Formats: sequence, C-alpha cells, structure tokens
Amino acid sequence: MSGSRTHSPYHRCPDRAGRLSRGSARRHPMAARRQPRPPVRAPADRGPRGLMALSRALLDTPDEDGILRLAMDHMVAAGPYRAEAGYLKVGGDLVPSPRNRQPHALAVGRRVRELAGQDGSVTVAGRTWGRALGLRGPGGLHGYLVVTSRSRPTEAERSLLALLVRLTAAALSVAFAHRRQREDALELRRLREERTALQRRLISVVAELGYERAVHALMADVAASGGGDEAVTRALHGLTGLPALVEDRFGRLRSWTGPSRPIPYPEPDPVRQDEMLHAVATETGPVRIRDRLITLIRPRGEILGVLALVDARDEADEHTVFALEHAAASLALEMTHLRNLAETELRLHRELADDLLAGTDEPSAYARSEAVGHDLHRSHYIVVVQWSNRTPDDSFAQTVGRAASAVGMRSLLTRRSDHVVLIADERPHARALYEALARETGTRSGTIGVSAPSDSLNDIPHHYQEAQRAMDVRRHSREHYGTTFFDELGLYRILGPGNDYRELETFVDEWLGQLIDYDSRHHAAMVETLSRYFDCGGNYDETAESLAIHRSTLRYRLQRIRDISGNDLANVEDRLNLQVATRVWKIVLGGPG
Repeated sequence: MSGSRTHSPYHRCPDRAGRLSRGSARRHPMAARRQPRPPVRAPADRGPRGLMALSRALLDTPDEDGILRLAMDHMVAAGPYRAEAGYLKVGGDLVPSPRNRQPHALAVGRRVRELAGQDGSVTVAGRTWGRALGLRGPGGLHGYLVVTSRSRPTEAERSLLALLVRLTAAALSVAFAHRRQREDALELRRLREERTALQRRLISVVAELGYERAVHALMADVAASGGGDEAVTRALHGLTGLPALVEDRFGRLRSWTGPSRPIPYPEPDPVRQDEMLHAVATETGPVRIRDRLITLIRPRGEILGVLALVDARDEADEHTVFALEHAAASLALEMTHLRNLAETELRLHRELADDLLAGTDEPSAYARSEAVGHDLHRSHYIVVVQWSNRTPDDSFAQTVGRAASAVGMRSLLTRRSDHVVLIADERPHARALYEALARETGTRSGTIGVSAPSDSLNDIPHHYQEAQRAMDVRRHSREHYGTTFFDELGLYRILGPGNDYRELETFVDEWLGQLIDYDSRHHAAMVETLSRYFDCGGNYDETAESLAIHRSTLRYRLQRIRDISGNDLANVEDRLNLQVATRVWKIVLGGPG
C-alpha cells in the first residue's frame, strides 16, 4: 500500500466517540391445498363402540374442516343428538361450517358470539335441549359444536357427548400442530432460498459492475468458505496487509486476523463504545479513530457489529476503503441471514419446549424434534433457572442458553414468567451450569432445580413440577443459591407441596432442639453424629468410619444423645421422628449453622 500519498476518502473523528364472521363461511387457508378424501363411513353403533370408530376416523382426517364436518355428520354416535352448527376459529374469527342449518343460523350465531369462548345453552325451535360446546386444546379455543336434542339427555348420554367433544378437540389439536409444523418447515426453506438468492445476486453484481480484482477475490474467498467473521477478516487482511478485526456492537472481539493482536483483548468501556458507534454512524463511509479505520456492520439501520482495519501508519488509500466497505456489506448480509435463521430455529425450539412442558402427542413431538435437530428419544432432565437480579426475558434466556452450550448441555430452551426452563438430554453436572451462569451474570445469586430423569415424553410435565420443587426447596433453605436435584431431596419429596417452613422448624426444634443447643454451647456435633448414624442404617462401624472417630467414641456420643434429648433410639416411634427431624434439619434447614 506504499506509494504516493493521495487524499483518503474516509472521515477522521476525534478520539472520544374473537370476532364472529357474519357473512358466508370462509374456508380454512390450508383447506384449498388438500386433496379430497373419500367419505368416512358412519359408525354402525351408538355408544362407546360407535365413538371408538368415530375417534379413529377423526384422528385419520388431516384437515380441520373435515374433522368438524365428520363430528357434525356422526353426532348420533353419542346419542339422540343433532348438530345444528359448527364453527372453526381462524385468525381470531369463528368461521361457520357450510353444514350449519340455515333456519337457525343467525340466532345460533348470535348466541355463540355472546358466550365469548364459554359453553352455554342454545335455544332452537322444536328442540327441547341445546348446548354450544367449545372445542378446546392446548393452544386454546379451536371452535364450537352446537348440539340439540328432542329430549333432555340422560347422564350417560351427556358423558358420551362430552367424550365426542373431547375427541373432536383432540383431533383438531393434532391437525393444527401438523399444519404449524408444515408452515414452519416452509418458512425455513424460504429463508434458506432467500439467502442463496441474495448471495447469487451479490456475485452477479460483482461481475456486472467490474469490481476490482482484489474485492472480487475477497468475495470469492468469503463465498467459498461459507462467509462469517473469520473468512472476512482473513480475506481482508490478505488484500490490504493490515490486521483486520470484527467486534460485536458492545466492543467484544469476535475475530482477528493479522499480527499485534492484544492479549488479553481490552474489556470495552460501555460509555466510550456508545460514543464511538454514534460518531461512526453519523458519517458516510469508514471513519478513522486513532489507529483504526472503522466501518459499521449495519443492515437496515441496526448495528450488529464493527469491522475495522488497524492502520497505525496511515497507509490506507481508496482501494483499502473500497475493500473495507464491501467486506462490511458482505458480512452484513451473512450476519442478517444467520440471525434470521437463528431466530427461526430458536422460535421452533421454544414452541416445542412449551408443548412438551404442557403435554403433547409423541408422534408430533418426535417429528418436530427431528426438524430442529434435537434427539427426544433419550432420557431427559428438566432444569429450571432463576436469578435474583435478572428478569427472565429473552436476554436472560439467551444468557442461559449460552452458558448451557458452554458446559456441553444439549437442550431445548423456553422461559416462564419467573424462570427459564431447559429440557436437557443428559443429567447436568452438579455445579457446572451454576458456575457458568455466575460468570455470565457477574453474580452468584441464582437457583437451579433439576428433575429426576424422564424416559417418556408424557412424563415431562410431571418432571417439570419436580424441577420447580427442587428449586423451591433450595430457595427456602439457608443456602439459597446453587443447584438442587430432585432425586437427591430424599425424605423431603414426601413432605407435601406446601412451603410451611415455620412448621418444619418447629418440628425440628421439638425433636432436636436440645441437641442443637448443646452443640452450639459446647461446639459439639451431636446432631451431625445422629444424622450420620441414621444415614448408615444404624451400623456402628460405618458411622464411626464416616465421622473419623473410634467405635467407643460413637457409643459414648449416642448415649449422650439419649441423655440430652430424653429420646430412646430403641423406641420405634422416637427413632422414626428423630430420623425425619435430622433429614429436615440437613436438607431443608441447611444443617449446621
């Protein structure tokens, strides 16, 4: 880059820088793309046998319109009923079925609209009994069935009708899940095709505009390597001979190619970083700040990072600037598409995790897990994370995800109102995730609960409760922060779901209070000795060995425990209560201290 000095084309900057559709019925948006199916044969029997045949037909029907039509046509399987109307919820509207009986359509429609999502009675001329029954699934209201009868149904007939409604709602939930899966797959495909089209268009523009050979080499190198930070800095350094680097918008180094890399890389100052970004953003083209030539990676106005060359000798000319600008443009495209793909993948992960925690059908869950690259056939552990100084928003969820990846956890992630949830495919290390999050957040004021292993997808909601229970026990113990495993809670699993820790303390004081006071006054370890004695099943040798004391010393302590507490270890009731008390003292109240 040496030679005659020309005017540099960059700027210099100082160092401090439920509406119901009332018209004609609309078809569901997916219905038009489906091939017509042969009509389903009506159940031959009423009652459970007829409903069993109908349930199979409902679950075999792939589209929502067909499911609703099938349920209306075969309402007789549940009893002496007639389907007056059916509605599907589409885009916030309740769309009437073409099978609705027209003489009563307006009145029935008004009544369903008044119910606002609830079940309720419906009056139809000539029919003694009528009800509007909501079709509900995990995602909320799917639609309505309006059913009438010439006579009041018996209790058995009501039960069969309720079963038919649940079967119809379940079939609709499966159809909705399948449609959402197809739409998500189409969206991922569209994003990949868009990314490929933009890359091809960029290569075409390079050829049409006759980019300089150096810039064309840069683009070719980036395209051949698949793009990314390292490919850009490597190619840019090769073109200019200057060290090239990429930072994120907060000033943390992502990639550096060339000599003189600072080790360790300086920790950014948030105030100075914001001043620098503002100074560069207000100018057109790269900006020189001290020894760096800086341009922003800024697609659509959003700053994603910084691309810079270290030019301590002020050697950069117009060719250097040209290469820097186009490298930044290439990197902006790549980062935008990677970000879009990452956001789509994250959304799919969260939706799958939410459905698993709420309970979902296994075939759909397995198919969706394959689409996002997660193996659900392994045993899974539910991990809940709560940090006292962090709101469980998207930012904290991303922090938890980074920490989990850093310690080798493969998991699905989602969040709730007060905690973040991981569905991990192996048992987490006792302290690794907690320590990684402590480093990420800068504080140790966090609590993690881990469930027992779940070998079935249907058990995940139950194990989610276990993880919450483990976290709750930790939060209310003396050691508020750290990781607690449900399968290590021991006795506390059966102490009930309440949080009456005052009552637990009273129980411990009743049975161990004198021993605790004695230990405090004499700096002794009578309660710990008793706890170890019970942990070892009353075996003298094992207990003495675990306490690193002689067998005779153990006998003396046990006799002192009898004398001090007034309780007899040979008495079955005393022994049980003392063992429970020592477990509560150790697990819930934190043991010594």
